[in-house]
Amino acid sequence: MIASDLDGTLLRGDGTLSPRTLRALRTAEEAGAEIVIVTARPPRFVDRLSEATGLAGTAVCGNGALVYDMASRTVVSSNVLPLAVAQQVATALAAVVPEVGFALETGNQVLYEPAYRLRMCEDAGAELPVPSLAELWLTEAPVTKLLAWSERLDADTLLAAARQGAGDTVQLTHSGGRGLLEISAPGVTKAGALAGLCAARGIEATEVIAFGDMPNDLTVLAWAGTGYAMANAHPAVLAAVPTHARSNEEDGVAQVIEHLFATRDRHGVDARDRHGVDA
Repeated sequence: MIASDLDGTLLRGDGTLSPRTLRALRTAEEAGAEIVIVTARPPRFVDRLSEATGLAGTAVCGNGALVYDMASRTVVSSNVLPLAVAQQVATALAAVVPEVGFALETGNQVLYEPAYRLRMCEDAGAELPVPSLAELWLTEAPVTKLLAWSERLDADTLLAAARQGAGDTVQLTHSGGRGLLEISAPGVTKAGALAGLCAARGIEATEVIAFGDMPNDLTVLAWAGTGYAMANAHPAVLAAVPTHARSNEEDGVAQVIEHLFATRDRHGVDARDRHGVDA
């Protein structure tokens, strides 16, 4: 299995998947590897990627909150954040960072209150304002993530503040967004969702190659048999993950895949026995 993050990893800075990377993914699939997208993004983003590239398989969305079948456009499993817990965490975080704004990701759209002024250039209708913070907690939609945003603080500083205010009652992380913190139900991680997928398929962690660039990728990069930190990765990721790939702008994922399967072709061995190679 090849498990890859999207933004800053598989995708270039303009959000596109290069022809070279797409060819490499096809080569891996033809050789028998399963490609799994492991992203903070919601299913609606993955749908657009699938339409643009023809990729169809399984995606772990919302940092592990959703397992999504791209071909049928259906949620296979979910691990949502209870609304009462989201509200409690927001209250605790607001006490530490008074200017913070909040939004709820439902998988279908983002509901945001007035203090949350970050816009992600979503499709029309994907971001829906609510009149007040109090009304944000009235939604009946399942919540995949609570989003906290600060115009003043960077994501790392906001994460540290959230840990002070929320403790271990939820899963806290970020994917490099501008002052954006992502909050999931306790124990929800990319690695947890991917491990469940692999168990169902009879795939061992040692048979998984993973790619990522941000703190929300650390769990899966540590869990996989080989985890590659992109050259453009967050400093904490580069420090924690010993094996590095070239940057997303250099088609780093493609370069690793090309090397793996070229090695397999030359030596007649399964690529999973040869993937401990720094790119």
